[in-house]
Amino acid sequence: MIDVTELLSALIRIDTTNPPGGERAAVELIGTVLADHAIEYQTFAKDPERPSLIARVRGEGSAAPLLLQGHLDVVGVTGQRWKHEPFSGEIIDGWVWGRGALDMKGPIAMMIDALVRLTQGHPPAGDIILCLVPDEEDGGSEGAGYLVTEHPELFDGVEYALGEFGGFPFVFDNVRFSPIQVSERIGVDFHVTFRGDPGHASMPVPGGAMAKLGEALVNLDTKHLPVHLTPPTRMMLEAMSRHVSPTTRLAIRGMLDERTAGATVAALRSRLGRMENLFRNTATPTIVGGGDKRNVIPAEVTLRLDGRMLPGQSPVSFRDELSELLDVECDIAFGTERSDSQADPDMGLFDLLASAVRTMDPGAIPIPYMTPAITDARWFSRLGITCYGFTPMRLPADFAFETTIHGANERIPVAALRPGANAYLDVFQRYGRSMGI
Repeated sequence: MIDVTELLSALIRIDTTNPPGGERAAVELIGTVLADHAIEYQTFAKDPERPSLIARVRGEGSAAPLLLQGHLDVVGVTGQRWKHEPFSGEIIDGWVWGRGALDMKGPIAMMIDALVRLTQGHPPAGDIILCLVPDEEDGGSEGAGYLVTEHPELFDGVEYALGEFGGFPFVFDNVRFSPIQVSERIGVDFHVTFRGDPGHASMPVPGGAMAKLGEALVNLDTKHLPVHLTPPTRMMLEAMSRHVSPTTRLAIRGMLDERTAGATVAALRSRLGRMENLFRNTATPTIVGGGDKRNVIPAEVTLRLDGRMLPGQSPVSFRDELSELLDVECDIAFGTERSDSQADPDMGLFDLLASAVRTMDPGAIPIPYMTPAITDARWFSRLGITCYGFTPMRLPADFAFETTIHGANERIPVAALRPGANAYLDVFQRYGRSMGI
């Protein structure tokens, strides 16, 4: 047995902020824990300071291998105001504090705890493969991308994978739901160029490149792209409708109807919160460039947009939607991250994961879910692997999970760690035995 709380605290104390990442120390710590429990592992690296770890617990061979994938890097804390030092891993008032507690060193600690206990009982039906990588927070090319491209043989035979995020609770209409991620959006990188007449700054030129940029930014801030109802979101709404009040059920019916979905989502915006992003593509301004001298009006300025596209949409149609929303003269170029995220998700593992959630948190109702973000699942899906987001965490109902993972005061209850590890163990032991896999 390992102490899952102590392991998490130790991982948080290793600062793996990306960039630069420097995940090697975390891999070495985990390697020591695995070796102490006779679990074999290997490391693979594009950069020696940023290795990936692959461990395998052998099964009976009666089911395909199951992949666990997680990332050891974390986002930074610059400019954030924390109550406690973000890389201390301190345990205060029943919480483990620090960057990565949720995203995703906490779930990794739970995976490892479950794997160690798995080796002490009957072997699973299929091999359980643990894959811990660097660089997810900055694109994944050093980690999952490198493994998928250079070492695809490591994942031979794998049909399903578990990664981030899903299994955490949220409350809607006074009902406690537990979303299990079955799909995710696709990254689209937009470069928008605005042009206008240059000149001396002492003689302003109305309607120039800067003015067009300003108008575009206002439109991005005040307008919304069209609503699209995807199969994963339809499945989520249909599952939720069975447990909410009659009034809310009527509203969900409005969202499920293509003719009224846009107006219904707009009317419910304050209640939907971040769930609204499941209904539309989004484009968020992140980088502005232009001008090289204080007294010269620039002829050209640029805007970089982080686009997130719903599965089943195309980058061209996304660009056309964006052009209409910006409503200014500009050139829009785009690059798309390759993704095999399916508009119609494979639900073959859902019932098993839902059962594990119900055992861990009897009050929570599992539902299918599409994350508005993107994860390393997009890399593993290129190998034909169906990826689920499953990081089971029993959290307080008033805990703002989605706004805490990259924000200040990231933390996880100590009381959530062992039940989460138990949920993983439950899945490992039952995988392939009662599923026909």
